[in-house]
Amino acid sequence: MGSTIRLTAADGFEFGAYRAGPKGDARGGMIVIQEIFGVNSHIRAICDRFAVQGYVALAPQIFDRVQRDVELGYTPGDIETGRGLRGKAGEDGPILDIAACAKALSAEGLEVGAIGFCYGGALAWIAAARVKGLSCSICYYGKAADFKDEAPACPMMMHFGEQDQAIPATDADLLKGMYPEIETFVYPAGHGFNCDQRTSYDEASAKLARERSLDFIALHVG
Repeated sequence: MGSTIRLTAADGFEFGAYRAGPKGDARGGMIVIQEIFGVNSHIRAICDRFAVQGYVALAPQIFDRVQRDVELGYTPGDIETGRGLRGKAGEDGPILDIAACAKALSAEGLEVGAIGFCYGGALAWIAAARVKGLSCSICYYGKAADFKDEAPACPMMMHFGEQDQAIPATDADLLKGMYPEIETFVYPAGHGFNCDQRTSYDEASAKLARERSLDFIALHVG
């Protein structure tokens, strides 16, 4: 449905981004922020689903700053590779790429939201604090607690799994205590419960989180 385009961040770095859009007028724009596995088929499918819902979706290839066109699966080897790339990519460069996506969507006259998963979930939290022009942001099982002092400047929603071995559900309690205005949900599921390509996929939890997210996006983006 979509295609890869090129965008340029504020520091002059050019990166790829998967873009999917509706056939008619767009309701708004969504930045879809990858896990440690790159802009793979799962992330592209999320963008395509947003397009069906009427949104222009952009998924920046934030690992381009380390290695171009990364697309991994979910084997133990892929996880190890992805973790290494995440360590090299960090947060500051990817946030510039996310900001470039926000600028591009805003230039189309769209309200813009962000949604991220795992590594991308933490970036969605940071983007809510640093990126201008976001109308909302959604974090799925990301280490947002590592950046708890960066207060979101836009409405925020968070989804956690109570059986998550990587991101403890206590992170949800910590962040909810610091920011009671944030909509925070915990599901009877593990890490990566939204991804139907992983063994940790939980269909019921993913469906409920998706419904809540779409309602939230409709309220704040359009």
